[in-house]
Amino acid sequence: MKKLWFRNKSYGWGWYPATWEGWLVLVVFIGAIVWNFFRIDGSVHSVNESMLEWAPQTVALVLVLLVVCYLTGEKPSWQWGEKKDSGT
Repeated sequence: MKKLWFRNKSYGWGWYPATWEGWLVLVVFIGAIVWNFFRIDGSVHSVNESMLEWAPQTVALVLVLLVVCYLTGEKPSWQWGEKKDSGT
């Protein structure tokens, strides 16, 4: 069994970091978003230009994060609470 970096959330759909590798991926992702904002903010002259450059790059970073979570985590599924045993 491979080591899962991300586990399914107990409520809703999505993942949370379960190992140091998962936390590292999340910290790098947040750092990339912040770095991207400051990089673009210093080179453009209007809010519209900032958003037109920042939004597509941020969407690309989110897609990369989702792919990493999908490949290194549990298969996503909608959950509402902890899984219950069906046998009695």
